[in-house]
Amino acid sequence: MGGFFGVAAKKACRTDLFYGVDYNSHLGTRRAGMVTYDADEHCFCRSIHSLESTYFRTKFEKELDKFKGDIGIGVISDTDPQPIVIHSHLGKYAIVTVAYITNIDELVTELLDSGVHFGELSQGRTNQTELVALLINRGRDFTEGIRNVYAKIKGSCSMLILTEHSIIAARDKLGRTPIVLGQKEGAIAATSETTAFPNLGYKIMRDLGPGEIVEFTADGLNVLSEPLEDMQICSFLWVYYGFPTSCYEGRNVEETRFASGKAMGETDTTEVDCACGIPDSGIGMALGYAAGHNVPYQRCISKYTPTWPRSFTPSDQSMRDLVAKMKLVPNRAMLQGKRALFCDDSIVRGTQLNDNVSELYANGAKEVHMRIACPPLIYGCRYLGFTSSKSDMELLTRRIIKDLEGDPEKNLELYAKTGSPQYNALVEKIRERFGLTSLQFNPIETLVESIGLPKCKLCTHCFDGSSHF
Repeated sequence: MGGFFGVAAKKACRTDLFYGVDYNSHLGTRRAGMVTYDADEHCFCRSIHSLESTYFRTKFEKELDKFKGDIGIGVISDTDPQPIVIHSHLGKYAIVTVAYITNIDELVTELLDSGVHFGELSQGRTNQTELVALLINRGRDFTEGIRNVYAKIKGSCSMLILTEHSIIAARDKLGRTPIVLGQKEGAIAATSETTAFPNLGYKIMRDLGPGEIVEFTADGLNVLSEPLEDMQICSFLWVYYGFPTSCYEGRNVEETRFASGKAMGETDTTEVDCACGIPDSGIGMALGYAAGHNVPYQRCISKYTPTWPRSFTPSDQSMRDLVAKMKLVPNRAMLQGKRALFCDDSIVRGTQLNDNVSELYANGAKEVHMRIACPPLIYGCRYLGFTSSKSDMELLTRRIIKDLEGDPEKNLELYAKTGSPQYNALVEKIRERFGLTSLQFNPIETLVESIGLPKCKLCTHCFDGSSHF
C-alpha cells in the first residue's frame, strides 16, 4: 500500500518530517524517501533508500542534517522509488504518491505517442509516480493537472506535492486511501496515518474528502477543489493495514477491531478456555472476543519483532512461508491442555496458517479454533493491490473453489454469501486444510457495523465483488 507525511512549519521541519514518515512504516516495505525545499539555496534536498533489508530510521537518521528547510514531504512506498523531483511549466516540485494504477501500460503508450518521454524506470517498469507527475503537467495549473490524473487512471491515487512555497495534498477521487490534516502552533501536516500526530504535538484538523485538493503552508490552508460526494474508502484499513491508534473518517482502528471481535464472541456458542490474538492486527479483535465470550485473553503466541519482517515482504513464496513460521513463537506454558481460540485479521494465501497451526498442537494445545475479522477474500483487489500482486489464484479461496468447482471463477457470488451451501463448503475446506477444530469468519454486516460507516461509503470488493463506481 504505502503511506506519506508532509509538513509545512515556521522553523526547520526535518525532525517532524523524519518521525512523521517513520510512523507510516507499517504501510510499506520496499522503499522510502524524503525531500525538503531549502529556500535559501533554492533547491530540493532529496534522498531515497531501499527498506527491503532494514528499517526506515537506520537509513535516514545519519543524513538528517542534509534536509534543510521548513517544508517537506516523505513516503513509505510499496512500489517505486519516490519522491520524484520535476521541472515543468508548473514550476519545480517534488511529488509522492500512494497509488495503484491498473491501466499504466495504456497511459504510458498514450503519453509516448503524444511525444512525452519518461526518465525514471523501476526494475525495468515505468515509475507510476512519474506517470502521475506527467499527467499533472498536462494541466494549466496543479488543480487541473490533478483532476486530469483522476480522470485518466484506473485504480487509486492519493498524493502530496511539494512546491517551492507550499504543499498540495490531493486525496484519491473515491477516497480509497485516506489523508488526514493535523495542526500545532507554527505547523500544519498531512498524513496517511493519524498515529503520526500525537507524539509530535499535532491535533487532528480533519480528513480530506474524496477527490479534495488543498494547498497549505505553516500559515494556513486553502481548498483548491471541493470534496466529491461519493466515497469508497478501503474497509481493509480497519481490518489489517491500519495502526491501532489511527483513525480514518473519525473511526478508530482498535475500536473497530474490538467491536468486531466482541460481536463475534457474543454470538459464538463454541466452548473455549481462552482467546488469543495473532499479532499484531488480530489482538484488538481477540480482546473484543474475550470480552464478548466471557473468557480470559491470554498470550498463547507472541511475535518476535527484532529481526523478522512481515511475511509478505520477500518476493519468493518459500521465503514468505519461512518468515511466517519463524516470526510467531508459541508459548507452551499457556497452550498446554487448552482449548485455545485465535483471532486473526484475514486469510489471504494461507501462508501463516500453513505451519503455525501444527506448531500450536505440537506445543500442547488441545483444540485450535480460528476466528477471522473479515469475510473470506474471494476477489482480488483492483484498487490498492493488496490481494492481487500476480493473480487471483494467489488467494487461498480461489484455489479451493477451483478444487470444488473445477473452475476458480464459478459461482463466486454464492461463495461470497455468508451461510450459503457454497460458503459453508469453502469454510469447511479451509478448516480441514489447516487442521483447525473450528473456523468462522465475520460476516460483512458485522464488519460494516463495527467500522460505523454506511456500506455505500466502504469498498468491500474483495469480500463481495461489489464495485459501486
